[in-house]
Parts: sequence; C-alpha cells; structure tokens
Amino acid sequence: MSSKPVIAINGDFRPAKREAGALSWFNAGYYESLTAAGALPVMIPPYASDDDLTQLLSMVDGIVLAGCTQDLDPVRLGLSPHPQTRPMPVRREDFDRRLCKMAREMKIPTVAIGSGMQTMNVVCGGTLFQHVTEEVPRALHHRDPVEKPNRHLIEIVEGTRCWEIYGPGEIRVNSDHHMAINHLAPGFQVAATALDGVIEAYESTDENWFCLGVQWHPEDDTASALDLQIFQSLLDACRVTEPAVLPLRIAA
Repeated sequence: MSSKPVIAINGDFRPAKREAGALSWFNAGYYESLTAAGALPVMIPPYASDDDLTQLLSMVDGIVLAGCTQDLDPVRLGLSPHPQTRPMPVRREDFDRRLCKMAREMKIPTVAIGSGMQTMNVVCGGTLFQHVTEEVPRALHHRDPVEKPNRHLIEIVEGTRCWEIYGPGEIRVNSDHHMAINHLAPGFQVAATALDGVIEAYESTDENWFCLGVQWHPEDDTASALDLQIFQSLLDACRVTEPAVLPLRIAA
C-alpha cells in the first residue's frame, strides 16, 4: 500500500438528453473529507464491464459508496411507486448494485452513505421502507424540503464501531431521506437508530470485512466535526487489510 490509502468513490450519473450529452459528477464533500482524513480519493465512472470494475477495485484499498439525491427504483424492490419517489437512472443503480456486490465478495473496506447504505442492504438481502413518514409509526421528520439542514437525534448501540467513533449516548446528525431500511440484511448488525426506531447505521458482523453504513451524510457541510472520524475509521481498516497485489508489468 502507498503511504496514503487509495479510496474509490462512485458518482452521480445523468443520461443523455436532447440538449445535452450524458454526464457524471461527484459531490466534492466526499473527496474533501477523505483528503482531510489522509486518503487519496479516486473517482470511478459507472463501468459497463465487470472485468474493468474488478481490475479497478484490485488497485484500491477501500470504497466510499456515495449517496444520491434520487432513490432506488421501487419496482425493482417489488414495491408500487410512491408519489415522493424519484428513481435514479438505471445505469447508476445497476452500477451501484454491482459495486456493492463486488465490495462484499472482495471484502474491500467500505463506508456506505445515504442511498449507498440502502443499496448495500438490498444487495445483501435486506429490504427498505419506501416512504418512512407513512410506514413507520410516529415517524420523525427525516427530510425537510423547506428548511435545511434537517437534524435529529440518534442512539448509538454500545460495543459497535459507531460507539468507538462517536462515544456513548445520543448524538445529532443531518437527515435528508424518505426511504430507509426495513429488514436488515443478514451479516449486518444495527449500530444506531433514530428515536422512532429507524435504522440509522449498521456494520458488518464479518470480522474479515469492514463495512459501515450510515444514513446521514458525514461528507456534508452540515456534518459535525466527529463525522470525519467515519472516514478515518475506513482508513484504519484499510491499513490492516491485506493489500491488493497488482500484476507485474514487463517492459518490451
């Protein structure tokens, strides 16, 4: 491994329109936070080839599964679309699902954020609430379309990595989502919940795979100073993980 862990970040994607070509872009908060934590961020496009993606992932030390302003397609989840749901482009969701699958299979240290957390849960066998406000009794406001940042309290589960990162008790996090985890996938344990019971963080129970999912956004300008430690915990996991061995290039 180089002196700085190399961390891959997936980005947003917009299909071509009549007046503009297809476009990929990246929220600067992700690479700024990783840089501040001591990483070397690498932005990855939505590769169409699994071979290309596998080769790329063999070159990195960790992954940040970025969130998205849009949602997972409810039809693919076996749900009837809700009026508040805005599905992300098919290419973005397809790529994110493949990225989650490979991260798990290759046991690459991973932090999954926002919709990235939801995608990883689905890929690993979990389910989602499509609209928290209508599906969770006495639900808190997890999204405020008028006033931002919306913040609420969460409770950290003792003995988890979140407990190690944030310490005991309640903390307040930013919140901007209407989908949420319903049934947690096998192989994960709850690390934090909102006061209404919504799962706000989970982590892998596989001692050989560091995977931490958070529903809030530690990369955002509205994050607290403690949130940077999420990225630092990823780097710590990368430093104790067996590095990828790249093929030797022989000069002609």
